[in-house]
Amino acid sequence: MTQRTLIRGGWIVRTDESAADLPHGDLLVENGTIAAIGPSLAADDAEILDASGMLVLPGFVDTHRHTWQTTLRHRGGDWSLGDYFAQAMVAAGRRTRPEDVYAGTLFGALTAIDSGVTTLLDWSRIQNSPAHADAAVAALADSGLRAVFGHGGTFIEPPPGSDPAARRHSADIRRLRRERFTSDDGLLTLAMAASGPDFSSDVAMAEDFALARELGVRITTHVAVGEPGPENRGIERMHAAGLLRPDITVVHGAGATDHALKLLADHGVTVSVSAQIELGMDGLAVPVLGRMLAAGLTPSLSIDSETAAGGDMFTQMRTAFAVARRDRLESRKARVSARDVLRWATLQGARATGLERRTGSLSPGKAADILLIRATDVNLAPLSSPADAIVLAAHPGNVDTVLVEGRVLKRGGRLEADLERARRLVQASHEYVLGA
Repeated sequence: MTQRTLIRGGWIVRTDESAADLPHGDLLVENGTIAAIGPSLAADDAEILDASGMLVLPGFVDTHRHTWQTTLRHRGGDWSLGDYFAQAMVAAGRRTRPEDVYAGTLFGALTAIDSGVTTLLDWSRIQNSPAHADAAVAALADSGLRAVFGHGGTFIEPPPGSDPAARRHSADIRRLRRERFTSDDGLLTLAMAASGPDFSSDVAMAEDFALARELGVRITTHVAVGEPGPENRGIERMHAAGLLRPDITVVHGAGATDHALKLLADHGVTVSVSAQIELGMDGLAVPVLGRMLAAGLTPSLSIDSETAAGGDMFTQMRTAFAVARRDRLESRKARVSARDVLRWATLQGARATGLERRTGSLSPGKAADILLIRATDVNLAPLSSPADAIVLAAHPGNVDTVLVEGRVLKRGGRLEADLERARRLVQASHEYVLGA
């Protein structure tokens, strides 16, 4: 039986480069897929979602979030990168049980949905055991979100400071591919959150990348996270080893040289920029959006860690927009528009997660991953330019409705999930992990 939903009378905001907005239009969803977009669509048997006074846009795509760290939310505003490694990854990581991974990942995923993120790459570097991985995957599935599970390693074994050659990726990713991620067509897909050149030897890196490609999964890796310098040559090392391909997303990359950024662009590598935390955490290089754009790279956006950043894409868009505008003004190059930044948070995010054929834009045939924002709210009205309003002024409180593959996960400003259960779980986990 065909399930149909008609989103009626909204301002349709398009992120396709060739498609124009529709200030008063309808969007028809059939069986979780966008079937049609246009004025005055007919669908007598459809559920009606009244979008009058609302902006209708594709859901945001967060390309890099350590979601389990929601349990440690907002503890690291004064942390350096070294503090973050010591306190979040090592000290808290040692105490984190599978049930803590579940609680943090579930609550973080619900936070993402609440703020309009419909696709999340969970960079899950807390794989202390197979049970930790299973807990993270279960939480993502229970949230209803479209998610890429970035299977990572651990800072627990081997310990920080040990021989980087020992930091090979866990073979447990084979089990997950064989047992849990047998298809790439569902809401959950698999990626390798690889240690990469900053945290492993060239030999281990090459072996890890070969494993990911054998399994047919994308690779996401932190590279050039610190300030530029002669020791920050991870991208050049990847290039020398013949590893750069379009199946890689480089996280941060702000410490890279112009030459290294050009190498990424030339090989079709995508980048994920976490603008807020990169600006605020000592030890991370500040975002270099101007240099990335000049090299031919189009960034995607990400939250990184809620230990020291907000959990919503609006904050990241606003921060990235300000950085990019300042970079361009200083270099006297072409302007970056709010529409550009909105594309970074949607369509480019889909490209960086390998999901551009399924999400990232409002296009017939794509999944109905859709966000409705109340444009009549006091911080947005009167509306004249939707993209500018979204990037400059919108916040999670303006998010009225969120759909993932046609299923409503937030309606009338309220999550459909059992939020009280999720809150109890994350509070108990918070107290355990911190020893409170």
